[in-house]
Amino acid sequence: MLKKTTFLFILLIVFTFEIKAQETTKPVFKDGEAQIVEAFNTPEKWVRHDLFVETEFDTDGDGKLDRVHVDVTRPYQTDTEGLKLPIIYESSPYYAGVAPDVDGVFWDVKHELGETAKERAHPEVKRLGERPIISNSQIKKWVPRGYIVVHSSSPGTGLSQGSPTVGDDNESLAPKAVVDWLCGRAKGYTEPYGNEEVKAFWSTGKVGMTGTSYNGTIPLAAATTGVEGLKVIIPIAPNTSYYHYYRSNGLVRSPGGYLGEDIDVLYDYIHSGGEEPLVINNFKKVNDSDIPKAFKNKRAYSNAMVRDSEMKNGMDRITGDYNDFWAGRDYLNDMAPMKAALLMSHGFNDWNVMPEHSYRIYKKAKEMGLETGIYYHQYGHGGPPPISMMNKWFTHYLHGIENGIENEPNKAWIVREDDKMESPTGYKDYPNPDAEPVTFHLTPGAPEAGGLTTIKTQKQGRETLTDNYSFSGEALARAEITSHRLLYVTPKLKKEVHISGVPKITVKLASNKPAANLSVWLVSLPWNASRRAKTTDNIITRGWADPQNHKSIRESEPLVPGKFYDVTFDLQPDDQIIKAGQQIGLMIFSSDKEYTLHPKPGAELTIDLDGTHLTLPIVGGSENLD
Repeated sequence: MLKKTTFLFILLIVFTFEIKAQETTKPVFKDGEAQIVEAFNTPEKWVRHDLFVETEFDTDGDGKLDRVHVDVTRPYQTDTEGLKLPIIYESSPYYAGVAPDVDGVFWDVKHELGETAKERAHPEVKRLGERPIISNSQIKKWVPRGYIVVHSSSPGTGLSQGSPTVGDDNESLAPKAVVDWLCGRAKGYTEPYGNEEVKAFWSTGKVGMTGTSYNGTIPLAAATTGVEGLKVIIPIAPNTSYYHYYRSNGLVRSPGGYLGEDIDVLYDYIHSGGEEPLVINNFKKVNDSDIPKAFKNKRAYSNAMVRDSEMKNGMDRITGDYNDFWAGRDYLNDMAPMKAALLMSHGFNDWNVMPEHSYRIYKKAKEMGLETGIYYHQYGHGGPPPISMMNKWFTHYLHGIENGIENEPNKAWIVREDDKMESPTGYKDYPNPDAEPVTFHLTPGAPEAGGLTTIKTQKQGRETLTDNYSFSGEALARAEITSHRLLYVTPKLKKEVHISGVPKITVKLASNKPAANLSVWLVSLPWNASRRAKTTDNIITRGWADPQNHKSIRESEPLVPGKFYDVTFDLQPDDQIIKAGQQIGLMIFSSDKEYTLHPKPGAELTIDLDGTHLTLPIVGGSENLD
């Protein structure tokens, strides 16, 4: 028999273990959201460390599988109490610094269409940052709520090995490798070339990704691999196709604010890695004869193989056509394996990464039967969903809390024109299910303004504009009389008009030259020129196209001067309410000073008014125009 003292001692031990079990720190949830837990909100005790995860590719020419640099920030209870938590993961090419802004870094846009511009400058990035911290983003927001935050530098940036390929497969496979490591399927090491392994013993194997712009592209890239464990992604203003970023319907078109940028410019901008010497051991992807005898380092190797070979041969600034190079950097083409839930976020007035980038992915994911949601606001680049919305998505898919988000009747949230970002209006879907296509036709009026009407009448004639890139789009829209654009406006609206969806236009035109830019703006008039005016006060949406690609964006053909062609294309998606008393204006012009190439002024575009029409998705249809 046990002695009394021994029995009491055993009881004390059991009681102590029960108390400790009760004191184990756990996430707390309220109203379907993870709450800040004081025991997690202790930055001075957070465990921070870094490692190098091995990928399945070699893109820096050393014959070894590339490793990407990863950092981890987690509550100390993951060490002291054996606590396992889900992960919020962000990856970026920007963490270690970017190239300086030097003269000549962008392509010269002042040349004739179809001509080659002079070679541009190639600035080198000076790498920033020290181990173990790659970034502090997301940490203060999510670690106190019971998550582990992980960052990684993209291939060829920071301390990550490999080459930056700007949208090619390794930028999908790199974050996949990190998710695989978090789920115990890939190897992590303490050093870039060492053999001491690191295990993610604190991971539940459930991962969510988020980020803005390029950092928002990478979650989608990872999700297209179908990697197990990546449960949900919240991309914010992501670039989902580099063709759609640098081209538009066959036209060489810059992203807003970066005239003359192209994919090779972005390559140089992010290439902060590859400073270590290159030791040539084994080349798997190219023949020995294709490789220069020596490179001073891996950066030089990547420049030669990626920027000066693959990109130079594939990007095609001459025709602007879509090709296999661009198809390989279009994530819409890679979505079949995707399983992660998707909450997209974008601004309707983002003229850098334009709103079509999110809509095209949201639409496809919805068709695939994935859990989807979309949040749009009326501002520019960036802008995450409200923290409460993000929290509910992460809480449901990563902590497994049944908060009903997958059953909500509204799949779209739109920040209305005068609302705050955290107060969007819910709709059943985007585009608004009550939107109906309404077709508008043109009546003459050049060089002033013609009419935009739902009534179609024949024999409206033809009108001609003369290209001149020196006038901005705003200046053309505000001009009372000018020969450098054609403008067609509706009567003053008797009541507000809600546009929701993707406008489409067909322009029947002839050019007096074999090539010409074609630009279209949809504007709200009169122009609000006050200092406090928002972009949404005037610009409804825009679009650009190359008339040479009237048959296909993969094949262009020189225009026969004087011959008319039908050019049909989508404008950027929008959801905007145009106030009563305003007029909707369709402006057709050639070179767009802020976006297109700048050929010598003088090209003439003649528009056949009878063959040109605009289709707008209007909530309530044509009846709402009365």
